[in-house]
Amino acid sequence: MNSKSIKIFCPATVANVNCGFDALGFALEGIGDEMVFRKTKTKGVTITKITGEKLPMEAHENVAGVAGNAMLEAVSADFGVEIEIHKKIRSGSGIGSSSASAAGAVFGINQFLENPLNNLELTRYAMKGEALASGNEHADNVAPCIYGGTTLVTGYDPFKIIALPPMDTVYVGILHPHITIKTKEARAILPKQVPLADAIAQSQSLASFVASLYEWDKELFQESLKDALVTPHRKQLIPHFDEVKHISEKNSCIAHGISGSGPSMFCLAFAEADIENYLTESVALYISNGLKVDSYSSRINGEGCRVIG
Repeated sequence: MNSKSIKIFCPATVANVNCGFDALGFALEGIGDEMVFRKTKTKGVTITKITGEKLPMEAHENVAGVAGNAMLEAVSADFGVEIEIHKKIRSGSGIGSSSASAAGAVFGINQFLENPLNNLELTRYAMKGEALASGNEHADNVAPCIYGGTTLVTGYDPFKIIALPPMDTVYVGILHPHITIKTKEARAILPKQVPLADAIAQSQSLASFVASLYEWDKELFQESLKDALVTPHRKQLIPHFDEVKHISEKNSCIAHGISGSGPSMFCLAFAEADIENYLTESVALYISNGLKVDSYSSRINGEGCRVIG
């Protein structure tokens, strides 16, 4: 792309998806940040504007700046970029706020390269930004943000990501209670060792999930979305989690779980009305208990980051 200025959309994402801790993620449609990039003669990333959230303007303290500079340095770019970040994803929400900034940074810069990088390479540099936010490089959010759809991280050495078949007939509900859960705290609460039976059950669920998408076996898909390892420990961090899960089951939803480290929860259904009923009742529950909550209805975003202007 020869333009010296572009505007992009970077979708929110759901990671883990119950059965795929640190491995699975999918992108959301219509929920995401916007970023503006301007090519400059001065090398490196300069962040010129941030709206929606109070975040560091210094590139080395901002996930977009860290990811962008890592990429510019790696490709020996003879130019730099000015970046505006317009946050629509609330920080600490659990639906990939930092990932959208990191993934958006490398995607935007890629539009200016004469020899653009592929999605795997972009994800590798986006993870550098994620490490600033969470303390370690991981791809379960940045991968679906860049690739779109649903992605599976099969390993880091060698680093490989698989774009899984689409879930076109699935509706998504997102519920974000206004509480704070730090990623490091959510990881610290997890046991260092797990029973063999739970490890086997989780492996079976992840394998079943992947198989269900390739065959689009709805029954197997629904059966696979279980979490034996993480949710039983993390759900205590989210007020009324079990009550909200019961609401999802009452409304014929097919899965309910924690998005990333939380506090957002996701719900999946084959009918949009089931998601709307789930969200309405869940929001009423939180309001009646004096807690603020955001809710979103979405589909799976099959495109990922994209240029919008």
